[in-house]
Amino acid sequence: MSKEDELLSDEFQPTPHLSNKHHMAIPWHDFFTNDNFTPASEANLVERAAIVGRIGLMMLSYGTGAWRVRDSMNIIARKLKMTCSVDIGLVSLEYTCMDAHHSYTQALSLPTTGVNTTKLSYMEQFVQDFDEHGDTMTIGDIHARLENITHSRGKYAPYQVGLAAALACSAFVFLLGGGPVEMICSFIGAGLGNYVRRKMSDRHITMFAGIGVAVAVACLSYLLALTVLQFGFHVSSRHEAGYIGAMLFVIPGFPFITSGLDLSKLDMRSGLERLAYAALIVVVATLVGWVVAMAVNLRPENFPHLALTPLVYMLLRLPASFCGVFGFSIMFNSTPKMAALAGLIGAVANTTRLELVDLAQIPAGPAAFVGAMIAGLLAWIVKRKVRYPQISITVPSIVIMVPGLYMYRAMYNIGLTSISVGALWLTKALLIVIFLPLGLITARIITDTKWRHNG
Repeated sequence: MSKEDELLSDEFQPTPHLSNKHHMAIPWHDFFTNDNFTPASEANLVERAAIVGRIGLMMLSYGTGAWRVRDSMNIIARKLKMTCSVDIGLVSLEYTCMDAHHSYTQALSLPTTGVNTTKLSYMEQFVQDFDEHGDTMTIGDIHARLENITHSRGKYAPYQVGLAAALACSAFVFLLGGGPVEMICSFIGAGLGNYVRRKMSDRHITMFAGIGVAVAVACLSYLLALTVLQFGFHVSSRHEAGYIGAMLFVIPGFPFITSGLDLSKLDMRSGLERLAYAALIVVVATLVGWVVAMAVNLRPENFPHLALTPLVYMLLRLPASFCGVFGFSIMFNSTPKMAALAGLIGAVANTTRLELVDLAQIPAGPAAFVGAMIAGLLAWIVKRKVRYPQISITVPSIVIMVPGLYMYRAMYNIGLTSISVGALWLTKALLIVIFLPLGLITARIITDTKWRHNG
């Protein structure tokens, strides 16, 4: 048996870590020696492959698409003098690393999925640094830096994430046609709902329970706030339709958009799994919202008309779009600067989309395509000035375009067996959801040479 074979069979077999959790933690320290002197490129195959796999799994856990995960793993593998082939899903990846004489295969998985744009930015910076200076980095240095990224704490407390959702959803309601009453009640409902969701997530409560409870809290909080306004300020009950806006913080914009991006690069497994995951969230959220609405007699009627001129409406849409995108970005754990950049891009892109629908009478789907393409082009310009991952700016800037209202009205009417009306809303929602990633894909084809070509 060769020395390399001995290493593969004995020395670097990971020690099983006993745990009562369904997903056992990966003992990365069992795959490498804490060597701060030997360059990683001179390590054995298992150690080098473990670096590639760990980086890929971390990128996947922070919400980026399969194409970016694969690209990052390939960059690291080339620098470590290996060839890497990887199959990527929503919460798992299987990869093989090969050098001149041996191959090493691993299957890795995550307990759940999520989005963390700040950690994603750290990882992309690490990959860029490794591409430039990886020849001199040791195994100990690499894993120490990855440990720092893994254990870096979130930037925002639960109440701050709740406020971010409150800001985003109150702005969202205005963009959908709501007025001050709907905005105030949505602010309260969404804030409390997302606060509860975050607290449940911190306690590792399963996704379905977290979404269901958060949506119920948001809807009931909206109703309570509206009731207080009715008794205290004689507000009309016609404003009850805004309860839909209070629960839009659960709309899975990130997986919806990244599923389209993955499918466009023929990453079918990742794209379809992300799409199924997003659809599950929408189904659970809308069903819970519908049940709560039936229980307390809420109806998704049209919003009362706002007496605003087209010019005033456009001028108000700009800050509303900024606030909506900024709030969603904070929910994705973006830094304030990153969230502000996404907000500025979203203000331009989303306002353009809405004006195309209102003034040029362009259908909502093609208008969403134009808005998403503008967001992608502006993000490319911004990326050349600041070193943020493009996906961390583009996706939050168009999440506000995801038609959560249409999705809910589709489920509400289908639940009432008004199938034709529900199908109409569902068709409108699907067209927008399809056109949004197409707009980003077009922008990437125009601006990114690597994305433009196969292979």
